[in-house]
Amino acid sequence: MRALIGETADLVEAYAMDRPSVRVNFVSSADGAATLDGRSGGLGNANDQRILGLLRQLADVLLVGAGTLRAEGYGGLRVSPDAVRWRAAHGLPDHPRLAVVSARLHGLGPEHPAFADAPVRPLVITVDAAPAAGRSALESVADVLTCGDETLDAAALPGLLADRGLPGVLCEGGPTLFGALAAADRVDELCLTLSPTLAGPGPDRIIAGPASVPRRLALRHVITDDELLFLRYGRPTS
Repeated sequence: MRALIGETADLVEAYAMDRPSVRVNFVSSADGAATLDGRSGGLGNANDQRILGLLRQLADVLLVGAGTLRAEGYGGLRVSPDAVRWRAAHGLPDHPRLAVVSARLHGLGPEHPAFADAPVRPLVITVDAAPAAGRSALESVADVLTCGDETLDAAALPGLLADRGLPGVLCEGGPTLFGALAAADRVDELCLTLSPTLAGPGPDRIIAGPASVPRRLALRHVITDDELLFLRYGRPTS
């Protein structure tokens, strides 16, 4: 089950994506922190970024909450030239589509690099109660969809994406979006990078929101670069 990180072809096989499915990807410190100094990047290394790129390569759509989009400094969603070639050979568009979730659309505008520099027209997923002016402004750069009245209907979200030809969902957070999907039992996989870092006390975890029913996952694999652990969990098969 434990293996050293290997060639890209081996990793593609190790992380092969079922469709339809929702895969969540996070990094965590050894003591449970989701970020260092407000961002996740300080917990990883080049191999963590390599896995991140691979998961994006395999996905139809990258789902992210607006808070994470802002905090992590997302730009236009592009995969590498090698990934573009792999996707073309497997009948996929050059790049996965970006879907940004926001109930109130605060801090989102057409000028944001994730929209202004997007190679594929993104989606914005909001709710019926979202401000009309914000929705109208974003419609110039993205397809704006609603999924819920005043709060996100996380149970319906994967089906909404699948209906638009995007059944392979990669969610990169944040914790509140992960919590909503988990509470609705719509998480099929968790890919977790475990960092050998003690971040110290703090409230941030990879999942947030109201209490929900605990759900057990099955360990699919453990891969390491002798620094980080790359863990893949999925729904139990029985």
